[in-house]
Amino acid sequence: MMEYVYAAMLLHRAGRPIDEENITKVLEAAGIQTDPARVKALVAALSEVDIDEAIKTAPTMIAAAPTAAPEAAPAAEEKPEAEKEEEEEKKEEEALEGLGALFG
Repeated sequence: MMEYVYAAMLLHRAGRPIDEENITKVLEAAGIQTDPARVKALVAALSEVDIDEAIKTAPTMIAAAPTAAPEAAPAAEEKPEAEKEEEEEKKEEEALEGLGALFG
């Protein structure tokens, strides 16, 4: 299924419409046999996703996981940082909701 998402990302990067025809063409050009139902589901799911926003938040999710809170930070500064992290997590969840439909 990831190859379908990669095809959509490639089309997005090229500035081409992400539609069933273009995704099918990309996959077939790569020698991948397509499943029309999967292509249709991907196009439907991505129609509600701001791909640029999802790409911007993706590195944040990866980078946020292994980091630890600074131990020397004063308590007054920790609270706003925690609030910022919560806001970022909420934005990430919203951006990925559309993609979550692809994976059940």
